[in-house]
Formats: sequence, structure tokens, C-alpha cells
Amino acid sequence: MSSFYDLAPLDAKDQPYPFDQLKGKVVLIVNVASKCGFTPQYKELEELNKKYGDNVQILGFPCNQFGWQEPGNSDEIATFCLANYGVSFPVLKKIDVNGAKADPVYKFLKSQKSGLLGLTRVKWNFEKFLIDKEGKVVERYSSVTKPASLTGTIDGLLK
Repeated sequence: MSSFYDLAPLDAKDQPYPFDQLKGKVVLIVNVASKCGFTPQYKELEELNKKYGDNVQILGFPCNQFGWQEPGNSDEIATFCLANYGVSFPVLKKIDVNGAKADPVYKFLKSQKSGLLGLTRVKWNFEKFLIDKEGKVVERYSSVTKPASLTGTIDGLLK
């Protein structure tokens, strides 16, 4: 994979979601789960989504690899996100973020920005990757980083 914009993961309806449509936007990618201690971060992610509108694209990737905290299918996940947090940003198809079956999006993201102590694997749900308007992975944040704390960095990338 040569570029962020070459990626086209599947959305919740199994249709390609080509990243080339994201050119010129700041993108925040988060591996999400419905039954996790960090699940309330959906609220702040949606607040960021409303604050930045078309300038920032937030993408959620459900993942069941950490404590089996995302057991639902795409419809159940979408219903949960909307009913509990009013999520209006895309929540794509459930994927693996680590291991042999890791989605190409996460293979790319991890190859561009390592985590704590240089580890490449995603440690837990709600880890975040921030991509600039040119498709460069500029930051990687742990699960404990609250989405609202990213506003300063996002504002800087939008200038």
C-alpha cells in the first residue's frame, strides 16, 4: 500500500469506502467497541464531528479483538451508536486491527506510526490515528486520550 488514499475499506453495508474521497480533510480513525470502558468516548467523537463538520472526517472501525467488547453485527452496532450517542459519523465494517487478519487500513496506519515503546500493535479499543490533509499519519493516541483533547492538534492541521 503506497498511500493512505489508496485504501478502500468496507462500510457497514459491505460497500467500498474509498479514502481518496478524504483528500483535503483531516481524518481521525478510531477502533471502537460498544461494551468497553472507553465506549463513552463516542460522545466526544460525535462532538468533534459536529464541531468540525466537513473539514474533519471521523471514522469508527468496530473491533472485537479486545475482551470481545464488540460482539454485534453491523446493524446492531449502528443502532447502538445512534441510540446511545447520536453518532452521525461513519462506523464502518467490523474488522481486526492486529494479527494475520488485520485490515489493510490498520496495517497501513501501524506501519506509519508506532505506539508506546515503538510497538506497532494496537493495544486496546479506542486507540486513535490522526491523518493530515495530505494523507500523512501525524499522530497516534492511546485509548486513554480523550477525543476532546485533540482539538488543538486538529486546529493546527486545519490551518
